[in-house]
Amino acid sequence: MALTVNRLFNKIKRLTGKAIGDFNLIEEGDHIAVAVSGGKDSYALLHMLEVLWQRAPVSFRLTAVTVDPGYPGYRTDIVEEYLRSHGFTLNLVTAGYSRIVEEKINPGTSYCAFCARLRRGVLYTEAEKMGCNKIALGHHLDDFIETLLLNQFFAGKLAAMSPCMQADNKLHTVIRPLVYVPEDDIRRFSKQNNFPVISCACPVCGSGDLQRQRMKKLLTTLEKENPKIKASLLHALGNVQPRYLMDTTLTKG
Repeated sequence: MALTVNRLFNKIKRLTGKAIGDFNLIEEGDHIAVAVSGGKDSYALLHMLEVLWQRAPVSFRLTAVTVDPGYPGYRTDIVEEYLRSHGFTLNLVTAGYSRIVEEKINPGTSYCAFCARLRRGVLYTEAEKMGCNKIALGHHLDDFIETLLLNQFFAGKLAAMSPCMQADNKLHTVIRPLVYVPEDDIRRFSKQNNFPVISCACPVCGSGDLQRQRMKKLLTTLEKENPKIKASLLHALGNVQPRYLMDTTLTKG
């Protein structure tokens, strides 16, 4: 089944291509492990990268990677069937770290954040096995902004995500090509193309990461007063003016 090609499709393709160009996310000879969780964002990411791959001025490869954390009810079979039916090369990894999350998570720690760190560790290992030099994650514009606010409100630091950064293992580059794409667009794109979205099936599914949910509600409220607030916040991430900040390391030496 082909994707629905319309104005929304072209918008997401354009924004993804712009991010790739602006941040030099894809280069000649790259082998990219695309993390596909079964959520709307990862499906959109994989499809957009494939569309752009078809006409890219450089040669690169894509391999979809699905990590099964071991939560009962996580339907990797649905993801696997969908990807194979669309001609994607899939690497399914049964990690089974759900018990580790339950046993090791500290009180007050975000369940989702802890699980995500373990998932990334599995992705790094698998990418190395497959000979991939880059790992593509499906974080979108809203994720960047929410993370910025979360760090300011709860962690006391000015930080968000980076569209392109060296992985924790120092061996791979993590890229986020959907940085310019709003979540609402991805949600509509997913519905239009009937992506078989699956639940993460974790114990806090639907109620986890309450602080991030609060950021979403805050942004929704502010957006009613200022429709351009998300664009302004995203622009701020690329318009850093250290002279007006209080980092003492910038004023020493």
